[in-house]
Amino acid sequence: MIRLMRLHLLDGTYELFRSHFGRPPRTAPDGTEVAATLGLVETTLSLLRQPGVTHLAVATDHVIESFRNDLFPGYKSSEGVPAELLAQFPVAEEALAALGVVVWPMVEFEADDAIATAAARWRDDVDQVVIETPDKDLAQCVVGSRVVTHDRRRDVVYDEAGVWDKFGVAPESIPDLLALVGDKADGVPGLSGWGAKTTAKVLARHPHLEEIPTDPASWDVGVRNVSGLVQTLVDRWDDALLYRMLTTLRTDVPLAEDLSDLEWRGVRRDRFLALCDRLGFGAVRDRPHRWQE
Repeated sequence: MIRLMRLHLLDGTYELFRSHFGRPPRTAPDGTEVAATLGLVETTLSLLRQPGVTHLAVATDHVIESFRNDLFPGYKSSEGVPAELLAQFPVAEEALAALGVVVWPMVEFEADDAIATAAARWRDDVDQVVIETPDKDLAQCVVGSRVVTHDRRRDVVYDEAGVWDKFGVAPESIPDLLALVGDKADGVPGLSGWGAKTTAKVLARHPHLEEIPTDPASWDVGVRNVSGLVQTLVDRWDDALLYRMLTTLRTDVPLAEDLSDLEWRGVRRDRFLALCDRLGFGAVRDRPHRWQE
């Protein structure tokens, strides 16, 4: 029986936000809020129990702000993020390290950039890269069935055909789609009039901004108000290019590890148990199924 080698890349920021807003509050013995950290520990241990999960890394936004905030002041920031959630990022990263998992805490770049870099760097060295997130931004990393995204909550895997079905465009067009439509979660406003369905139809025919005809008479896409769409695109061309720059994930993040470093060898017993005692995670002390020797 041939065993496939998969590299799993977990969106730690998404997991922390999901746990914080989806679980009841929980405090450590010292009174600090730790529900998001506990959720990340539990979901990571659950993932590590899955068959075929041998190589894993987790990326987090150690600092919410990134280089993109210097390019566009309206880009997402830590403003409005609960202080008790922001305070858990360093603790969560410590917990991941105690689990024996490689963690990439991003400061200049975003967690998505680290994941995109890892997927691009190692996709030819493994049978499959599985990006564990429902985040639409990371759909641009999908390559055939070699690099896929996995929405764990719905247990849906998106390969290239799945991205087409969900968004109506190829993975490579996701940054262009988000540039035109906008992305409220990231503070990208998009262009007025360019709705999701219309934009998908246009990009399915013309995959990138530069390929969209600026002469309405040249359009062969069945959408309304072609003249208005063209005029908006021409008038706000520089904005569209900036928005695409914001929504394009970087693949040049300086990750120090080799692929072999991402092989999971078990939980670091002393560090993990000490962390459980400090944070009041008694219920997960015995949950690891493998300890490092």
